[in-house]
Order: sequence, then C-alpha cells, then structure tokens
Amino acid sequence: MLDQVMESELAPLSLLEKAARVLGAFEGPQPRLSLTEVVRRSGIPRSSAHRILDQLVQLRWLDREGRDYRMGMRMLELGALASHHNRLRRAALPLLHALHEQTGRLVHLSVLDGAEVVCLERIGGSEATAVPSRVGGRMPAYCTAAGKAVLAFSDPAAVEHVLAQGLRPRTARTLIRPLALRSELAATRERGVAYDREESFRGISCVAAPLRGAGRAIAAVSVSSCRGERELARLGPVVAACARAVWRELYGPGRAGSPAADPARELQPAVSAQAMDNMMGWLRFSEWM
Repeated sequence: MLDQVMESELAPLSLLEKAARVLGAFEGPQPRLSLTEVVRRSGIPRSSAHRILDQLVQLRWLDREGRDYRMGMRMLELGALASHHNRLRRAALPLLHALHEQTGRLVHLSVLDGAEVVCLERIGGSEATAVPSRVGGRMPAYCTAAGKAVLAFSDPAAVEHVLAQGLRPRTARTLIRPLALRSELAATRERGVAYDREESFRGISCVAAPLRGAGRAIAAVSVSSCRGERELARLGPVVAACARAVWRELYGPGRAGSPAADPARELQPAVSAQAMDNMMGWLRFSEWM
C-alpha cells in the first residue's frame, strides 16, 4: 500500500492536471498574477507554466496585461453558463420528481449545446435501466425528442448547424434527410411537443416539451417509455404542463405570455463572483469533464 501511495505521488501530472493547477492559482482575491506567482501557487515548473499560460491566453481562458495574467472572457462565459444551468436544475428538480411520480417513467432535463443535447438531470423509473443516459451525457439533437423540442423553437442558424454536421442513422427509424427533419420541426411547433419514435434507441420512445415563453427555447423536459408510440400522445400534455410549470418557476407567471420575453437575454445576466466560484469547481470536479 505504501509503495502504491509513493508511486501515485511520484506519477507525472497530465497536461489537463497541470492546466487545472494553473487555473486554480487564480482562486482568491487577487485578480492579476505574474508568472512567478502562478508558479509559486500551482507548483508547476516555470517552463511548463509559461507554455500553459500562453495556450490559455490563445484560447481566451486567460488575458495577459504586460507581465500579468487574469481571468479571460471565455472563463467568464463558461462560469455564467454553469451558474445558469445550476439555476435551471434547481428550479426544475421538484417538478421533474412530480412528473416522474405522475407518469412512472424516466424523466430528463436537457439543454442544447451545438449539435447535441446535454442531460442536466435524470429521474429514473422502472424502465430507467433500458435507457443508456446519464447526467452530463450527450446525444445528437436531431434524433432525440429533447433536441427537436429545442431546435423547433431556436434560431434557424441552430438548425442549419445541426444539418451541417450530418444526420447519421442510429436506428432504422432515424430521420436522416434534412427535409424530413425540417418537416418534423415544423410539426413540433404546431403540436408544442416533440417525439422520438425509436430514433435514438430501438424500443425506446420519448416525448419532450420546450421550456420557453414567447421566444426561443432554453431547454426541454422529456419522458421516455419502452411501451411504444401509443403512450406518447397520452404523455405529451403532461410533459408540456411540466415544462410550463418549470418556466413559471424560473420567470414567474407573467413571463409565459410576454412578447418581450427573450430567453437568450435572460440567460446573459452580469457574471458574479459566485458564478466564477462555480466555474472553478466545475473545472475540477464535474462529471462534464
């Protein structure tokens, strides 16, 4: 056991671990650090720290002012995003549990990230083991009910981005023609809910509703079932009601029908110190890494 501990202590750090230590040096009240201060706080050799700092500046995670470094805009953007996702999850969690109790089915809360949807929360049911999903897991947006629910109420550019990535078949029922996906998104806008008819996994159907007021969708609530499409029509209104309740919890009853409500703006408030603390914790511990 002692040999294993000594071996782990002597094992070289990976590049990701070194970068995490360099970023961790910026925790604290001092906003700007010199290379010497970063080396002292991180314990990373000077040459390695200098290379990592330069790369982080190029990636906009850090900014350089003369000989000093400070947090960059990319860190602030991701910190704000993590903070908003935490707020969304906290508001939705009790309602997701209620939806699970009402339906007995697997419930997900998901957000769109590029051409994929990311699972923020998963409340399991009796069929949970049949659906290979996890918190932090990603799926293509075009073949999931949650992805289609958000895309149907997104900017046209978001749909074009998904189409540009290609529609690869995951099952025999996956929509792989752009025209078919566009038609399905149009139908989703009319119905208010989106369907996954065994398009992601054989034997698994899903219905999802977007979280939105009068503008773009910011996320989606979905319910999965192994009982086929016959159950989707029954579950749709229940899922839609849950999504509306989550929206009201986030923004209040007056926001649901307000023409001026713009979710994109709602998701871009000023970044606080707490958001940055969330970001630093996310970098080190989150499943998303």
